[in-house]
Amino acid sequence: MLRWTLHKKIDQNPRNSSMLVSILVKELERAERGDFRHYIIPLLHTLMYTLIKAPCISDELCGRVYDFCKKLLTLPKPFCTIGLDYAARLKTERAAPGTLYQRMVIAEQSLKSDPYPYQEKIFIFADPELLSEAICNALLTDTEAAQVAQSPRACMCYVIIHAMEAALGEGCDSSGLKASLQALSLSEVEHWFQQVVAAVESAGHEASAARSQHAARLEKIHQAVLSSLQAGNAPLGGLQGTPLPNPNISFHLWTEEEQLWKELVLFIRPAAQSCEPERLSQELDTFAMQDILCGCECCPQPRFSVLSTDSGIERDLPLPAEESLPPCGAEPEHSRLHRKGGMRKKPSPLESVAFLQAGCHGAGLKPPGKPQRRAAPAPGPAALPQRLRTARILLLGDDRVLGRLARAYRSLRKRETRRAFLTPRLNLQFYYIPVVAEQPSTSEQPATGQEELCEVATYLGRADPWYESNINTLCHMIPKLATMPSSPSKHLVTDLFLTDVIAYYARMGTQPVCFQVYAVKLFFNAPAQEPAEDVFLTELRSQAQDSASPRELSLTKKKTALDGPGIDLTVTYRKVVLSDRAKELALALRSTGLLMKAIPADEAEDLLCLNVTITEIIRINNLSGRSFSAVATRLRTQNITIRSTEQRPFTVCLDKDSRRTYRNVISMEVSPCLEPSYCLQKTRTTKLSLHGAEDGGLVKYLPKSLLLPINTFAGVIQ
Repeated sequence: MLRWTLHKKIDQNPRNSSMLVSILVKELERAERGDFRHYIIPLLHTLMYTLIKAPCISDELCGRVYDFCKKLLTLPKPFCTIGLDYAARLKTERAAPGTLYQRMVIAEQSLKSDPYPYQEKIFIFADPELLSEAICNALLTDTEAAQVAQSPRACMCYVIIHAMEAALGEGCDSSGLKASLQALSLSEVEHWFQQVVAAVESAGHEASAARSQHAARLEKIHQAVLSSLQAGNAPLGGLQGTPLPNPNISFHLWTEEEQLWKELVLFIRPAAQSCEPERLSQELDTFAMQDILCGCECCPQPRFSVLSTDSGIERDLPLPAEESLPPCGAEPEHSRLHRKGGMRKKPSPLESVAFLQAGCHGAGLKPPGKPQRRAAPAPGPAALPQRLRTARILLLGDDRVLGRLARAYRSLRKRETRRAFLTPRLNLQFYYIPVVAEQPSTSEQPATGQEELCEVATYLGRADPWYESNINTLCHMIPKLATMPSSPSKHLVTDLFLTDVIAYYARMGTQPVCFQVYAVKLFFNAPAQEPAEDVFLTELRSQAQDSASPRELSLTKKKTALDGPGIDLTVTYRKVVLSDRAKELALALRSTGLLMKAIPADEAEDLLCLNVTITEIIRINNLSGRSFSAVATRLRTQNITIRSTEQRPFTVCLDKDSRRTYRNVISMEVSPCLEPSYCLQKTRTTKLSLHGAEDGGLVKYLPKSLLLPINTFAGVIQ
């Protein structure tokens, strides 16, 4: 709340920005002298956000912050990483004041600008089955209210005025600029916007350019804009400041498994080409696949899955009209093998080749409407596509929605391995705000406490105190805000606290914490049932399952009376040791259930390790008879295999989500989920290698495990 109040004071009274920045600089320097490192990163984030919002900051203050950031380079991570990032930004800001504000608004509002052609968007995903309807409606209302006053014209005017105030200071006629820009047409405003952007970007790239030269360029534009309305003689109004517009935010209820991938594809493709998916699908039916793709240099060797209507058996070919039927003495298989009528599957518009290729801007790309029989040779190697767009995926919910994200992320990585479309063009970043509904959803699983449902958020809060005070506090605040009665003048409120915190988190949270995704393969007691493959991020819980048939139930009761409750299991695992040497161990025990935790209870523990707790049943013989006691057996491993020796089934629940419960399981294998690109390259290297080396070629340079990065403000502070 103090951070939010400070930034709102700058919006209300921009003239106090220099004084507030100087106070923050003194606090930073005092924290350095007193060796209070846990204060440095929160103060530095607050200071940089203030510098971006402030209309005019002296070069002397920026220089003090720049020198402080350079001192952080001698400290370990994450201090040196954040210091290097902010030092590079401040160097550009000192050469061309207003650059950070201008770039942020251009990217977040997707304004057309050739000198800085970057775009960013925040996608909020909420699972409607985990959050109440009131919470979803409140979030949707706040995000829609934040987008009301954000027109491209207004944002371009903000950039022009802020650049003038940052460069000219008190010499800028802010009121006159606003009046002049309001009187201009949209094309004229866009013209002056392009002029200001070009001037600021050129000064930022020129290392030898003086600050006075940059101010002289903007002074000419300043006078030209004022003279267009003959408002140059108006009295100077001083610094008035310009608001920092809210980023482009879209709210989505996560109802489909492939919804994440579809939204990213729609974000990558130009809006003008994505409005007619039916026409693109019809073009697929008209033209051949190879004619559409023969000139595309950015997608070499494409492979597509097509539902064939031909079995490939020569006997299945239709007989010509003049050919007579075979005699009775022919092969009997010929009469049995025949082809039935097939159905051609119409691809989805998002899956169509023309839909995806419309987003490619590589050299040599042909329009799908002009097919050619032969592709002309390309004039030269096409440039690789740049990552000009950034998608910030913000998840709202508890650990269950993160488990669903891990599943969708693995599916996306597998899709990109087969055909890279998003990866070369998109920066993908993940954010997480814990939200637990007060009324838990009805399910078979018993109600779980809020602390247990937010293990990832608890770990991130311990690792990053600034995440704890800014983001984890929203876990209880968002449900309260959703249940508060709406004010009759709510549409007049411009300071949306929740939207502001989300924007601050997305803008300043740049340090990822990577979580290991684990793959599990399940085998069932029915021989006809295929094994199932899934992933989990936080935990796997298994319990003994009651037998279905009465006979098995009676046998189970007799055996339980003799051997105790639970089922007999064989556990084979690879023990985690400090020397990092593989040590295979095997256990045979009787258990009622087990729990695998992937999130450690302490941030000092290894994050890439499973803590397995098995409830073992111990039989005790004494004079009074036979008794049983439950003992917790704890293991630390990364690879583990569990089998039911007597073929009795058990249930498996992933990521505390009752919707992801598997029944009738008799065996399971758990291991770190491999990166799909690593698996593909390893397969190719093994086939081409003469000696069968597994880690040869490019395999040793690729990441082996699939890690899910979640952004925080500081990462893990040791």
